[in-house]
Amino acid sequence: MRIAVYPGSFDPVTWGHIDIIKRALRLFDKVIVAVGENPEKTPLFNIDERVFMLNESCKGIGNVEIKPFSSLLSDFVVSVGAVAIIRGLRAVSDFDYEFQLALANRKLAPLVETIFLLPDERFVYLNSTLVKSIARYNGKLDEFVPPVVKRMLKERFLR
Repeated sequence: MRIAVYPGSFDPVTWGHIDIIKRALRLFDKVIVAVGENPEKTPLFNIDERVFMLNESCKGIGNVEIKPFSSLLSDFVVSVGAVAIIRGLRAVSDFDYEFQLALANRKLAPLVETIFLLPDERFVYLNSTLVKSIARYNGKLDEFVPPVVKRMLKERFLR
């Protein structure tokens, strides 16, 4: 079985993330969505909430597993037996950062490839920061996030 890992903070998960998961499943037998704990970031949602949102958002999509991780990505990827890391590229501005990460991961796990996937054009501009800004001002979220995420964002910002 060819396994790929799609890592990220997913704070929160968007339709763009779901699109990348589905695209990765066209190439791999299984995709593990790795929800990372990044000590350099202060997430809106804790790791358990992010894992929950992803599990709910991926219901009905076969061969997807959601796992939290708090180690080096390369160590996590090797530990689950994956052959690839999936990364989404939205714009040229993403490339420099992603390229640096890919080269570092290649040094740390030489048998693991990094695969860059482009999202559907509808999601090229979409990111979690934008979604949180829209939610903060009670904007419409349907085109940006799955229903469970919309509900949890509204609950978080209504407090």
